[in-house]
Amino acid sequence: MEAVLLGVGGLVLLLVGAELLVRSGSRLATRLGLSPMVIGLTVVSVGTSLPELAIGIDAARSGSPGIATGNIVGTNLANLLLVLGLGALLRPVAFDRRTLRFDLPAMVAAALLLFVLSRDGSIGPAGGVVLLLAAVGYVVLVLRTSPREDVTAEADAGDGRGGPPVQLLVLVVSLALVVLGAEWLVGGAVQGALVLGVDEAVIGLTVVALGTSAPELVTMLVAVARRETGLAVGNLVGSSVLNIALVLGATVLAAPGATIAVPPDVVDADLVLLVVATLGTGLAMRTGSRLSRPEGGLLVLGYAAYLTWLVLTRV
Repeated sequence: MEAVLLGVGGLVLLLVGAELLVRSGSRLATRLGLSPMVIGLTVVSVGTSLPELAIGIDAARSGSPGIATGNIVGTNLANLLLVLGLGALLRPVAFDRRTLRFDLPAMVAAALLLFVLSRDGSIGPAGGVVLLLAAVGYVVLVLRTSPREDVTAEADAGDGRGGPPVQLLVLVVSLALVVLGAEWLVGGAVQGALVLGVDEAVIGLTVVALGTSAPELVTMLVAVARRETGLAVGNLVGSSVLNIALVLGATVLAAPGATIAVPPDVVDADLVLLVVATLGTGLAMRTGSRLSRPEGGLLVLGYAAYLTWLVLTRV
């Protein structure tokens, strides 16, 4: 019963937080002369990656590396296949030129970097530092290469919804709701999964990954409903990069001995699939600078097939 209550409470917080997140993020971007995509790639991406960071550090310190690494790989697979796929299935998602030329290559590079660093079955201190430096470099480049947009006179005059400080406060509150909601949702899900005796790596790849992908999923669905997909797509791409670079890098350095083991099944199967999925999704995004409904449906089917394979072979 406790697990059910945690899950339901977490879902409610996620829904409320995501709605506020999309609204405040879009308004803040307009007032600061930034595109919603940039806000999604930076502020919102860091915020929605906090659940993965909290879970990863806790899992590493408690001797559960399978959950820590499985969560990152599983979350990125869910983001690319399930979240982006559902968004495109509901409404075709368009990508601007900057996203195609910079953000997608960064997403692919992050997946390849994780694959290379994990090949010997562990990531050590040097790997953790490399990942964190990559995260810093990515955020700096996003800010330096993103052109500012003209702030309209209407935005300067105000629309009765508060200036940048107010919108920033709402953004912070909404991020806190999203993070707390994700933690409750994951907590309830993990309690139920552990009772069933499921392997920790599989828990990380499925239950925890789906739970920590909930902020991106709800944000995407709300953004699609509001026809403001720029912020959601930026959040998705940015989270995919920062989950690997920032979250895993910090997790490694916070682990005992600044080293974290990567289970053999994750290295040989799930990481390979992540690289393939990232490359495939990137190519699909570049075709016509958009993801169509059929392509979105294929991504969702691909994720369903992955979950089915996990259940049949590793549970």
